[in-house]
Amino acid sequence: ADRGKTHGPFHEQAAITQALKAVLRGNVGWERLTPAMRESLEMDCHKVGRILAGDLDFADHWIDRAGYATLVAKECSK
Repeated sequence: ADRGKTHGPFHEQAAITQALKAVLRGNVGWERLTPAMRESLEMDCHKVGRILAGDLDFADHWIDRAGYATLVAKECSK
């Protein structure tokens, strides 16, 4: 029940997330991304889905988004 309050109904969150991922995968740039970049973007979609379906003020959603982007940024600077 608590998870539903922060993450929203699973079927709603899943629909949003899958729609966002379809946009990413349909782009020609998708093939140029490293696996880490792809995963980061997909996790971002997942977090956006939770924000839109659930509690938009749940800070962990936003912190997680920044964390995945930071991991890729560190990879890019190598």
